[in-house]
Amino acid sequence: MKPDANLTGLFVPLVTPFTDDRRLAPDALARLADEALSAGGARGLVALGTTAEAATLTTEEKRAVVRICSAACRAHGAPLIVGVGTNDTAAAITTLRELSDSGGVAAALVPTPPYTRPGEAGTMAHFTALAEHGGLPLIVYDIPYRTGQSLSVRTLNALGSLPEILGVKYATGAIDAAAMELLGSSPPGFAVLGGDDAVISPLLAAGAHGGILASSNVRTADYAELISLWQRDAAGPARRLGTELAQLSATLFAEPNPTVIKGVLHAQGRIPSPAVRLPLLAASAASIRRATDLATAGTHRAHDEATA
Repeated sequence: MKPDANLTGLFVPLVTPFTDDRRLAPDALARLADEALSAGGARGLVALGTTAEAATLTTEEKRAVVRICSAACRAHGAPLIVGVGTNDTAAAITTLRELSDSGGVAAALVPTPPYTRPGEAGTMAHFTALAEHGGLPLIVYDIPYRTGQSLSVRTLNALGSLPEILGVKYATGAIDAAAMELLGSSPPGFAVLGGDDAVISPLLAAGAHGGILASSNVRTADYAELISLWQRDAAGPARRLGTELAQLSATLFAEPNPTVIKGVLHAQGRIPSPAVRLPLLAASAASIRRATDLATAGTHRAHDEATA
């Protein structure tokens, strides 16, 4: 029997704010976490994902990020998902056990082993080992353009049949026959969460349970509302909001993630610096300006609707 994690709704993969000299900014991270779960209406948070620049954080910084996000989730009664990305099965098990022992982590978000490309049989063995020995529920992260390997619907459903695997962050870059088959055939208790921001609206329309969306760092409440609208079968408003948010996502991903998102958050006064760590470079002023304009337009729209 699967653990009840209620993986429905919006999960915000938080950026990791830095100071101008690229030190961790813990107070800013705590504010972002609280805003997402309170005014933003997110169901939960994701720490140490790609958007968090987890690959560039030290071990102690990673622990600090998890502590901060865990405290915010406890305060709001929300689940915390933590990214565990490696192509070393034994190392991943060790990390999962440490997270399990620390408490406060509802599940781990684990990509298909990147770069190694072990094939679907190897991938199945990898996740089976993590499920049996890691001590935490898992969410499979299917993102072929980063990992170099696609997973068939058959393999995803086989993974979803394991009691410890709760869902998939589905980010294949397409809404195609495979996506429709997955949404129509996934095992009970296995959540399909959209991970391609620009096409989250049609995936929700087709039956996805929610999303893990980097763009929701910027307009959290609107992404939460988009999911709610599709769940309530409010197709007209959902299409209109989905179109608007797809345009925003396109601008936020105009340069490598999360460089533009950090630029917008800094322009909004929500983080102390737009700084990222190498090999990423800060986004251009033009990209940040375009995205900030769309983010601000959405804020004005929401205010006008609330006061109408």
